[in-house]
Amino acid sequence: MSMSPFTSDSPVAATSLDADWRDFYALTKPRVITLVIFTGLCGLLAAPGQIDPVLGFTAILCIAVGAGGAAALNMWWEADLDAAMKRTQARPLPAGRMERTSARDFGFALAGGSVVVMGLAIGVLDAAILALSIFYYAWVYTVWLKPRTPQNIVIGGGAGAFPPMIGWIAVTGHITLMPVLLFLIIFMWTPPHFWALALFMQTDYAKVGIPMMPVVAGERSTRVQILAYAAVLLPLTLLPWWLDLAGRIYGVSALVLGLVFFALSVRVGLRRSSGAGDRMAPEKRLFAYSIVYLFVLFAMLVVDHVWPAFWSIIPWHLLTGH
Repeated sequence: MSMSPFTSDSPVAATSLDADWRDFYALTKPRVITLVIFTGLCGLLAAPGQIDPVLGFTAILCIAVGAGGAAALNMWWEADLDAAMKRTQARPLPAGRMERTSARDFGFALAGGSVVVMGLAIGVLDAAILALSIFYYAWVYTVWLKPRTPQNIVIGGGAGAFPPMIGWIAVTGHITLMPVLLFLIIFMWTPPHFWALALFMQTDYAKVGIPMMPVVAGERSTRVQILAYAAVLLPLTLLPWWLDLAGRIYGVSALVLGLVFFALSVRVGLRRSSGAGDRMAPEKRLFAYSIVYLFVLFAMLVVDHVWPAFWSIIPWHLLTGH
């Protein structure tokens, strides 16, 4: 059980000796929020209609800053847990390079500023969804779900699923079926993605008392659930194509990418629990591919949207000589 972040008797160092801009940047979890920013951008670019480039940039910047603020609040709250886990010991707070209150204030400033700017520049609906996504990650997932239930990442997956919806609404001004489907795709992708990581990091989670699925339910149950979610994810990603909300480029890409994702999930799902010293290569392969999978899937959504316009401006008569 970690100590309250409001107390001063934390094992995390309480003095800031050499924190610099790189430590504040690290608080935003830049590698993690890259995917958040990218899916938000894809939602904006794939949406029907147009948006002023400056406003579009502002919307994506607000998504990035808001996500960074939520990440900083997550690190502030979990500093003691991070100090006990090998994977996170080098972060600014557990390493003692920053005062805990600095991380807290930085997180609140980024979160609040992003919501205000989003509301003023883009609209109230986008600002409200951005605020909800920040609250969802910083409080619902980090404070409430993560230390209490092995379903933490299932329910908490909604936090990372909002960005494409925000990007879409920035262009259209309202919620339709397509941004809801994009939300659901990321929501269903999150458990197999994160549980693949949890399988080969379960010792760390067990050490700090975090009830991740492999720790509480065991490897066998976790593997079966990874396979189940992957089986649901494949047809879900094809729904935009089947419902004529996206074209063939997206549809074929979703099918191929999804079949590979499912095949890797089968290897993980049907595998017997690993023994001591097992390097968990299939689990690591699924985790790595899941990141590439989501990047490419959303990129193909944008390509599918812009391809007809690009095709129409190609001077075919000059290329063919007719």
